[in-house]
Parts: sequence; structure tokens; C-alpha cells
Amino acid sequence: MAVVPAPSAPSTAPANPLLTAPVLPLLWRLAVPNMVAMVGSALAAIAETAYVGQLGVPALAGMALVFPLLMLQQMFSGGAMGGGIASLVARALGAGQTARAEALVVHALGIAVVAGLATTVGMLALSETVFGLLGGRGEPLAQAVAYAHVAFLGSTGVWLLNTLSAVLRATGNMLVPSVILIAVGLAQVALAGVFGLGLGPVPRLGMPGIALGQVLAYAGGTVVLGVYLARGKARIRLRLRGTPWQPALARDLLQLGAKACVSPLQTIGTMMILTWLVARSGPQALAGYGIGTRLEFLLVPLAFSFGAASVPLIGMALGAGQVARARRVGWMAAAMAALLLGAAGLVLALVPDLWTDRFTRDPAVLAAADTYFHWAGPFYALYGAGLSLYSSAIAANRVGGQVLAGTLRLLLVAAGGGALLAAQAPAWAIFALVAVGMAAYGTASILLVRYTPWGPALRPMAA
Repeated sequence: MAVVPAPSAPSTAPANPLLTAPVLPLLWRLAVPNMVAMVGSALAAIAETAYVGQLGVPALAGMALVFPLLMLQQMFSGGAMGGGIASLVARALGAGQTARAEALVVHALGIAVVAGLATTVGMLALSETVFGLLGGRGEPLAQAVAYAHVAFLGSTGVWLLNTLSAVLRATGNMLVPSVILIAVGLAQVALAGVFGLGLGPVPRLGMPGIALGQVLAYAGGTVVLGVYLARGKARIRLRLRGTPWQPALARDLLQLGAKACVSPLQTIGTMMILTWLVARSGPQALAGYGIGTRLEFLLVPLAFSFGAASVPLIGMALGAGQVARARRVGWMAAAMAALLLGAAGLVLALVPDLWTDRFTRDPAVLAAADTYFHWAGPFYALYGAGLSLYSSAIAANRVGGQVLAGTLRLLLVAAGGGALLAAQAPAWAIFALVAVGMAAYGTASILLVRYTPWGPALRPMAA
């Protein structure tokens, strides 16, 4: 008699909540710890500005020269390459390819070490030339170089910490990297104050001492996160031994990361043009502009916190073939970022003293900073939406539209800056140009994501 096989038992594997849970509450749950961590990091940078303010106007002006390159390093390591790493790891996990995800981590760390060392060598050799091209002269230039020569010694730590954080975020774990980044921010504030302003037997080192606080804090955070991943505390494990080098994986990371890095280059190029234009109006205007851009260093991470939260959700959805869900995540993240930044921008456009009075009492510097917020503040909402969509586009491996949006902003600022320079326009006209660039960037980002198709794609991994 034929034996009838017993029916197979239904699968008891739990569903992945990142692929099944309602989008809005899930996105909010992932964004909040990320937001707290990024705000903590930004507050550490703001505390640095407060310390620098105690060193005088030349130091504040020097910090404004360094700021674009510090921001570029963070955007490269955390936003561009970090977003690309999180996207590819999340896609592999969404497709059930855990081995591929763990191999990607090892390759990403190798790329981070090379990038960090290259940054250090480049800035030690070229910082004075770069800051001079930005309009730095005399004492502000000297202060900028003194800070940079210490801060960029720790570039490898910055790259490694942001890479490890991106790996954990790709798994949906936002809490651990957020806690570590908060701890790093607190350590940076404490150490920068001790070494920069002096405490007890520690001498007052000025700008180099403030930079030293950042170097030590990031190095410590890197060690902690590395140990956490190596001990298998996360969904994937860091396995440095036994992972062969696979050029295809490195190529995937570098291709997506390189495309994503174009947008930060455009952003920093725009900031450098504006910094050079403002520097021609004098150190007070430059210091006021630096105070304004320091607030953006706080607000931009808020927009990126929603964008970063969207990356694992979009990556896993595309890895599992859920394209409609991936697009819904991107739009919701952009709306949340626009709402948050827009509210902050409107408040500061109306009452800039809430921010500017924290840094200086110089009336000329305060006047320049207030004017900056009157013009730029109302357009923070569009800017925030564009920044969030940038992260979402990285997760979808569709960065071309964001590159076009950044190109539009850069061309507007370059052409407008040339016209203002020829007309010998005052500083307020340059700040109005900042507002026009933000509006153009945000609007173009929204339209280009709307009309760019998304779809899953994974390269097979070698045996």
C-alpha cells in the first residue's frame, strides 16, 4: 500500500518586522534614537564653537574656514559611504544573504581605513592652501590651520566609527550606535574643554586642544563598537579572520559610495563658494555666517536621522522585492524631515537671538548672523526634505537625481555669487543667495525622486 506523506508543517520562522510593520510608527521608532545621537554629536560641535568663541573673533572666523571640510568628512563617511554600506547590507539581509552581509562589513572597514589615512595625509599637506583659497588671511588662517592639523589626525577614527554605526543601522539596530555616538559627543565636549581652555594642571592649548577632544572621543567610540560587533551582539557578526577579499563586493561598495559622494562634494563646494564670498565682507560677517552654519550642523543631522532610518527599511524592502513599500518609506521620511526643519527655520527667522546670543556679544557678528537666519530660515523645510531623500535615494541605489539637484544648487550659487561679486553686493545679498539655493535643491530633489523608478538589484556573491 502506498504511503501518503504527511503534510509539511507550516513555517514557524518569525516575519521580519522591518518588512511587515506599519511604516510610519516603525520609521519614527527607528528615527528617534538616531535623531538623539545626531543631535548629541551636533551639540558637541556647537559646544566646540562656544569654546572657540572664548578664544576671540579670529578663532571664530578660523573655525568657519575649517567647518566645510569637517562637514565634508562627516558627510562622506557617515552619509555617503555610510549610507551605501547600510543600503547594501540591508539588501543582503532582506534577501536572506547573511554571509554576503558579513563579508560586506569587512570590505567596508578596509575602505574606511584607506579613506581615513588619505584624509589625514591630504589635510596635513594642503590645509593652509585650502583655507587660503577660501579667503583665510592672517590670524584667522593661522587658527584654522592649528585646529585642522590636530582634528584630521583622527580621520581614520571618524571613518571607522561611522562605518560601524552604519552596519548596525542596516540591521535595524538604531539604539546601540546612538548610545555610543551620544557618549562620544559627551566625551568630546569634556575633553575639548579640558585641553582647549585648560583645567587644573592641563595647560590652555587653544584650537589644537579643542580638536584633540574630538580625536580621542572618536577613537574610543570606534573601539567600543568594534568589540560589540566582534562578540556577535548584533544580527550580523564582524569576522575579520576567514573572510577572503572579493573585488566584486568592494566594487559594489565603492560604486555606490562614489556616486553618493558626489552630492556632499557639491554641498561643500557650495559652502566654500559662499564662505569665500562672505569672507570678503570682513571677519565679523564671516564669524556671523559661521554661527549660522553651525546651526545647520545641528539641523542637518535631524534631517539625516529620518533619512538614515529609511535606509534599512528601503534596503530590506527592495531586497525582498517590495518596491511600493520602499517608496512609501522614502516619502514619509522626507515629510517628517521637512516638518521638523521647517518649524525650526521659521522660529529662528523670526527670533534669531534664541541662537545667536549663545556665541558672542559682538554687535557686528550678531547682526550678520541674524540677517543670515532671516533669509535662510524659511527655506529649511525644502532643504530638509532634499537631505532626507538623498539618504533614501542611496538606499535605492538611485543617486543620479540627487546629484542633479545638487548640481542645480551649485550652479545657482556659483553664477549668482559671480554676479554679486561684480556688483560688490553686501553680505545680506549673499545670504539671500543661500536661500535661493536651498529652495532649488529641495524642489528639484522632490521632483526627481518622484519620476525616478526604483527596483531591487543584487550582484551574486562569489563562493
